[in-house]
Amino acid sequence: MKNYLLRMKASGKCPPRKPTSKIFWSWLGAFFGIYLVALLTEYFGLLSSSGVFIFGSFGASAVLIYGAPMADFSQPRNLVGGHVISALIGVFVYMSFGQASSLACAIAVSLAIVAMHFTRTLHPPGGATALIAVTGGERIHALGYHYAFLPIMMGAVIMLLVALCVNNLSGNPQRHYPVYWY
Repeated sequence: MKNYLLRMKASGKCPPRKPTSKIFWSWLGAFFGIYLVALLTEYFGLLSSSGVFIFGSFGASAVLIYGAPMADFSQPRNLVGGHVISALIGVFVYMSFGQASSLACAIAVSLAIVAMHFTRTLHPPGGATALIAVTGGERIHALGYHYAFLPIMMGAVIMLLVALCVNNLSGNPQRHYPVYWY
């Protein structure tokens, strides 16, 4: 038990704050990416009165693709593939097990992770995309498998296009996007 607890001891220091220019580019990308996805959901009448339908998973994607564009999780195949695969799995699980049961939630997220690993599209927000397909409510459930394509794939592609534009505007040669496509 002692060895197990010792593994939790920190072995490094917190990294320094990122330069202001990197913070600015992250803000700019996140602002335009989320704004365009919100406009899309509004246009298609998917934005609920509470505003919940602007997917939390896209907020997490914004952190990755605009704040850490060089990370493996942030690459285009991971962004689009991870969201679409997870959405398809989430819809399948909802149709098979029903809404918001504890079992359906666990199956959707865990199967999404397995599928993303096997397809090399691991994108952490994909877990939320699968979970939203199960717990999302009437408007999401009415979309069926269309959920994976509109709004999920369309939103991911919009965010990808913004990431391509914004992440390559910087004059910093170390800030470019993507590292790889496929």
